[in-house]
Amino acid sequence: MTEGTEIALICGQGALPGLLARHAPDALLVQMEGFEADLGGRPAQSFRLERLVPLMEQLLDRGIRRVCFAGAVQRPRIEPEFFDARTATLVPRILTAMQSGDDAALREVIAIFEDWGLSVVAAQEIAPDLLAEEGVLAGSVTEADRRDAARAAEIVAALGPLDIGQGAVVAQGLCLAVETLPGTDAMLAFVGQHSALKSDPKCARGLLYKAPKPGQDRRIDLPAVGPRTVRNAAAAGLAGIVVAAGGVLLLDRAATLAAADEAGLFLWARA
Repeated sequence: MTEGTEIALICGQGALPGLLARHAPDALLVQMEGFEADLGGRPAQSFRLERLVPLMEQLLDRGIRRVCFAGAVQRPRIEPEFFDARTATLVPRILTAMQSGDDAALREVIAIFEDWGLSVVAAQEIAPDLLAEEGVLAGSVTEADRRDAARAAEIVAALGPLDIGQGAVVAQGLCLAVETLPGTDAMLAFVGQHSALKSDPKCARGLLYKAPKPGQDRRIDLPAVGPRTVRNAAAAGLAGIVVAAGGVLLLDRAATLAAADEAGLFLWARA
């Protein structure tokens, strides 16, 4: 076995893979076919889920013992003809995981990597400054906003056991939408198309709330907010974004706060 890089980043889509790649300049970058991200010009090794066992053995042969999953990955289409014999033995586990909720599926992914002797580390271990610290980070929060945030937090916590999503939109105490498989952007687009659902257009405009699911394994799929989230929340007519302090990643903090200021939205990391 040769000595090699100590950690591999399993890269999905979005801004997070590039951010972590800058924090871990010696990491090996690995990317699933069909899921591309801006990695700052660094090369990435491509792989298919159907050949997962050869990938894990390649990592071990290079001296890698730790992996970090970075970025969003929609459930890939499985092509049976691409399976190698050893990965094919994992088909029942892979298919069961893909038919489960996101958290259950990702727990199984972690278990498979750990079975091969690879430990999974969280993105916030590599870049702890990405976590949103407690406090109002942009704009100002009204008492009506605080009530809506409390209501949204209750909703997301209640949905946790169902393993559905990590966010909700609440305005004037009413739940306008919850996050499901299509994700946050789709939820905000829906809210923008149904702004008339708010009971009084002169009262609180509403907010997006994001938090990890109760009991979620925080080594993977931690919720994230970035400049695009801010722009989409503004387009949906919301007053701001609330995140669970210490449980949500801020992607490009400076740009995110600047986008909130420009759009006139508040950004609050709620304890």
